[in-house]
Amino acid sequence: MMDNVSLITLFALSGLNETMNHRAVLFSLTLLCYLFILLVNVTLIVIIILDKNLHEPMYILLCMFCMNGLYGTAGFYPKFLWDLLSPVHVISYAGCHVQALVMYSFACSDLSILAVMAYDRYAAICRPLEYHSVMSKQRLSTLVCFSWLAPFCIIGTNIILTSRLKLCSSFIARLFCVNWIIVSLACFPADTIVNNIVAYITIIIYVFHGVFIVWSYMYLIKTCVNSTENRAKFMQTCVPHLTSLLIFLGTILLDIMHIRYGSKDLPQTLQNFIAVEFLIIPPIMNPLIYGFKLTKIRNRVLSVITFKMK
Repeated sequence: MMDNVSLITLFALSGLNETMNHRAVLFSLTLLCYLFILLVNVTLIVIIILDKNLHEPMYILLCMFCMNGLYGTAGFYPKFLWDLLSPVHVISYAGCHVQALVMYSFACSDLSILAVMAYDRYAAICRPLEYHSVMSKQRLSTLVCFSWLAPFCIIGTNIILTSRLKLCSSFIARLFCVNWIIVSLACFPADTIVNNIVAYITIIIYVFHGVFIVWSYMYLIKTCVNSTENRAKFMQTCVPHLTSLLIFLGTILLDIMHIRYGSKDLPQTLQNFIAVEFLIIPPIMNPLIYGFKLTKIRNRVLSVITFKMK
């Protein structure tokens, strides 16, 4: 077996095995979901880019947030839709690693952008007089680049370490490729110590992101308690951010809890939904939440709709 491990060029995905009787309905619903994700995210991105009044840090970060949603969903939906039309569900060795890179870097970038958004709201509400110097164009560009490049490099390192492992199986019991499953396919005994160390470092880095966000909002709430003006700012701009954060954490934590403690006896359809909900709920809800809650964007969307109806 060890002599043949290098011959693995395809991975078999098994997540669809029990749902293929309804694949026409599933394909239609998935396609509608993906088109809706594209519609709401692209609409928000175009509005922010074209309207110069929205060229402020908060809206630029929102634009990046939506772009990241498009990036993450592009790594899943086209391949999944193809699988629904195909009698076999396989992915190439290289394609599997690329998909794992996209999935993980998308999730980590979401958390990084949420952390930058929390810093932006802290600066706007707690340090209003210094806001434009604190969130200068140069610093904003640096933070945006960090939010995208750092997760890509960190997850890329994990993927490169995984790609050096010799694999003794090509069976992935999921709808898409996941790095920890690829590692679990390594031939025994395998040298996965470095992989585990880097994985734990990655987890610690993004736990600190979460801690920073919590600290920022504790400070924001403390600042806003005694100020009517700050409370209004908090309700207008921070509540959408908090809602996005809770949705993101809820979907990710549910998947993690299912992986570690979930029963394998759950219906395959439910297991599939738990696995992909972070690619369904946040990309749909985030632009809707911000679109309805942020006055400038809501007014701009309504003006576009009104103009087209005339």
